[in-house]
Amino acid sequence: MADETAAGARRTPRRTGKREYVKGKFTPRRKVCAFCVDKVDDIDYKDVGRLRRFISDRGRIDPRRKTGTCAKHQRVLSIALKRARHLALLPYSNLHIRDIGS
Repeated sequence: MADETAAGARRTPRRTGKREYVKGKFTPRRKVCAFCVDKVDDIDYKDVGRLRRFISDRGRIDPRRKTGTCAKHQRVLSIALKRARHLALLPYSNLHIRDIGS
């Protein structure tokens, strides 16, 4: 009987997968796809102003969890970013950003 209580005391409570938020803490909002909101069908590689929002300061493509784009638009977005890079509309790395100074 002493073994059962000792073994039971060593166990940690099981996690349910639900987050318990403390009062006053920030709860993150679910991000929505900017392309779905604007009802954009195709993402143009020449629209550098829009594409620049989805590149990090190091010149890398930001992931879905950071930008909030849906899977369908993230696939099209990555192709458009790669095309814009190939035509030198967008930088490949942060070294190019430093040289240009933008």
